[in-house]
Amino acid sequence: MASISDIHVLMVDDNREMRFLLRCLLRAGGVISITEALTASEGIEIMRAQPVDLVIVDWMMQPVDGLAFTRMVRCAGESPNPYVPLLMVTAHTEVSRVAMARDAGVSGFVRKPISARILYQRMTAALTDMRAFIRTDDFLGPDRRRGQALDYAGPFRRETDHGGLDTLDLDDVRWRA
Repeated sequence: MASISDIHVLMVDDNREMRFLLRCLLRAGGVISITEALTASEGIEIMRAQPVDLVIVDWMMQPVDGLAFTRMVRCAGESPNPYVPLLMVTAHTEVSRVAMARDAGVSGFVRKPISARILYQRMTAALTDMRAFIRTDDFLGPDRRRGQALDYAGPFRRETDHGGLDTLDLDDVRWRA
């Protein structure tokens, strides 16, 4: 991908006015190839039919919301591209919702009302994100840790990093992140 004009953006939103606004912002920033879907199932079909570089999905859609769509893209066995960068757009920005979106596997979060600057910052971050994708039984998405603590000296990063042992040395536990 040489420039912003080379990317193909899929917008999945059941609100016509929001799609119009996003399309105007994307075009003003140089995005030429934009495809719109009104429903999650239509979005999946578009992804099956053509390559997509970035998906922008609204949270509040009917009959399937953006969170469920994200899970379909990330974890469904028949997903056309579980690794595509995915931005969630919503006016509901409570910490619990941001965490739910992150845990579903979004690459970024854009709150409404949308500003062009924030949209392009999030797009740039999602398209250039070098975090590894993590796959577990119930998650596939970018590593939720945004960076490594350079001063971390403990042996474990996660609860399960102790290799399934049912006992731990108390000295190790105090270093747990």
